[in-house]
Amino acid sequence: MTTARASLDPRVVDVMVGLTRATASHRVIAAGSDAFDLYLELLRRGFSRVVTTSTCRVPCAQHDIAFIAGDHSAQALEGVLMRLVPFLSVRAIVAVRIDAHENRLGGKVQLLLERLGFRVEAGSRCEQGFVLSARRREWIDLAQAA
Repeated sequence: MTTARASLDPRVVDVMVGLTRATASHRVIAAGSDAFDLYLELLRRGFSRVVTTSTCRVPCAQHDIAFIAGDHSAQALEGVLMRLVPFLSVRAIVAVRIDAHENRLGGKVQLLLERLGFRVEAGSRCEQGFVLSARRREWIDLAQAA
């Protein structure tokens, strides 16, 4: 007999949507071990332009927002981010849920995001840990120049 896996808490999605200021018109990609739960929750909320890394196989820098959730080690999260970056536009915002049980993973995630060209802008505690949001540095530089 198999047991059902607990789905992603909708309050975590609330935090992710709030930190990224995502709207139904944004192109969103969900990644991580909870990607399908994120996908379903976003569809339920009216996001019609949402995909997962499994359903969108061609990375063309077409997504404005990425949500990453699931149980990840630092190495696994690095792999998810490395696969995800080619899907993201120059103005992309990433929200990463970090499990409460992973000690010191937040600092490692911040360094990893910076190495990939993002700058952490905000973070928030949620039921299953905390969420960091980061924006591409190129977009920040362009916005400041304008």
